[in-house]
Amino acid sequence: MAAVMPAPAQSRLLMSGNEAVARAVWESGVKVAAAYPGTPATEMLEVISTYPDLYSEWSVNEKTSLEVAFGAAMAGSRAFCAMKHVGLNVASDALMTLTLTGVAGGLVLAVADDVGLSSSQNEQDSRFWGRFAHVPILEPADSQEAYEYTKLAYELSERFQTIVILRLTTRICHVKALVTVGERVPHVAAGFKKEAARWVMVPGAAARRIPLMFEREGKLREEAEVTSINVVESGEGGKTDRRVGFITSGPAYMHVRESFPNAPVLKLGLSFPAPFEKIRAFAATVEHCVVAEEVEPLLETELKAQGIKVIGKEILPRQGELAPHVLKPAIARLLGEEVPKVAKTLPPLPVFPRPPTMCVACPHLGVYYTLSQLRNVTISGDIGCYTLGFGHPWNALDACISMGASMGMALGLDKGRGAAEKDKKIVAVIGDSTFLHMGMQGLLDIVYNRGNVTILLLDNRAVGMTGGQDNPGNGRDIHGEEAPRVDFAKLVKALGVKEERVHEVNPYELPTLLKRLREETKIEEPSVIITNEPCVLITDYHKLKPFTVIDDKCTGCGNCLDTGCPAIHVTKRDSVVKPSGKTVDLAWVRIESSVCTGCGLCVQPCAPDAIVHADTVAKVSVMQRH
Repeated sequence: MAAVMPAPAQSRLLMSGNEAVARAVWESGVKVAAAYPGTPATEMLEVISTYPDLYSEWSVNEKTSLEVAFGAAMAGSRAFCAMKHVGLNVASDALMTLTLTGVAGGLVLAVADDVGLSSSQNEQDSRFWGRFAHVPILEPADSQEAYEYTKLAYELSERFQTIVILRLTTRICHVKALVTVGERVPHVAAGFKKEAARWVMVPGAAARRIPLMFEREGKLREEAEVTSINVVESGEGGKTDRRVGFITSGPAYMHVRESFPNAPVLKLGLSFPAPFEKIRAFAATVEHCVVAEEVEPLLETELKAQGIKVIGKEILPRQGELAPHVLKPAIARLLGEEVPKVAKTLPPLPVFPRPPTMCVACPHLGVYYTLSQLRNVTISGDIGCYTLGFGHPWNALDACISMGASMGMALGLDKGRGAAEKDKKIVAVIGDSTFLHMGMQGLLDIVYNRGNVTILLLDNRAVGMTGGQDNPGNGRDIHGEEAPRVDFAKLVKALGVKEERVHEVNPYELPTLLKRLREETKIEEPSVIITNEPCVLITDYHKLKPFTVIDDKCTGCGNCLDTGCPAIHVTKRDSVVKPSGKTVDLAWVRIESSVCTGCGLCVQPCAPDAIVHADTVAKVSVMQRH
């Protein structure tokens, strides 16, 4: 991406939370920024990469990105790292030790929780990591605060020499609001200073750092009592209803304010460490003190342990956002009032149901069509667009839990199979970026422990599910510039897969793919089949001539529908009675030529040869008219 010209100081820009964080990172004089793509956090690094005067990278996984940022902070530079909530699980090994070392330059870790599970496999609460690692957590409630708190995070990081977690949620990351921005303030790196007792975390050195960590946490708790971002607000217009007061943070604050404008609120911008004395004083001013937090009862549990009388998850759910339709009925029941009828959502529109599916001509379509033809097979899946292979019409994926887990699960399925399953085939499916992220170690484990597993490595040259970001497998860096490209065939051979068991296959060539899968699943040792066609949404993909259906030839067999391509539609259905007396439903189809890319997947299973290039039909039609 080309660098953008930053807006002048004191401009007001419409920004999402992700964009606001990126702007604040640039203005804070950050020198190094690293991340691995993951919704809802992805856009932070994408936007940062467009700013001048700093280094940014897509790392191969979240742990590596945090280590890169930490290295820059050790050198005295300001650094930034971003990831989604499940990414912090991957990075936690580094986090739990760098909390002991502390930092020299400011280090901010932005973690985006997917409250409501818009695009994630779980709904974990990253605020746990602040408690676990004894590091401060800032929680903005809108885009302006995302900008301001990011800048504040660097000040806190350097003052207390600690990493600071900026906890966002999907609502903050993606909702836009006006943000007043400023100018970049350069930050001079102090340089790395050798100090083995601090930076080399052998047991003896680590033990001496633990008391310093607790001392820092105590000072941060004192900071929480006096900071201006932990503030008590009265009701609007001086009409304060003290029957219920709220302690809240992040976007839950916005829901509380919308639902109960007259209620007193203690808004926590620095939510950990919690300001217990400030909270105790606030709780004494209201009849009922409700802790509104998304999603776990972390603060509630701490306050009850402090002897502060609060109400929380007794009346509020432990999943999803605390939107008005959740808050208002809960508080009405608490007060013994009539429960208001609150519209949960807008009335559903009368549209045809659209389950999630892959794109027109996606190279994964042929893979799952082929897998659906296999029998007596268990398919271990992974995180990516290809996770959709579990759905209709393929039903060709049996398990998926986390990044890279397809490898280990497949080995476990192999080693744990019972006598009745001795002939069952085990296939693992993983994408290129996921393989580089966490799959390589799993493949090495399969090879080392002689697993009977066939691996489908789907190389589509992009981190497809998060928007087609570049990775080491496509030869471009975060700026779209040329970079070294991984040779997956050589890589898997280097991990120990025998040369004769490594194959590259065009996923649009269905007979070849099916033949190769049948052959390799019969071999009782690790094998890898690499598909080698790009994602249809990136510049590497080249569209071909579209296809259409000749109505007179179409028999309604439906074979083309089994590929799952969304460009193919059922146009009409008929029922015919066979000589045996059995009634059979037939479906005639058409291809939406305006979106068809000419991949040819549907042509191969079409028994009556009713699918041809659209221009062929047009030429015949013209000839007939003349």
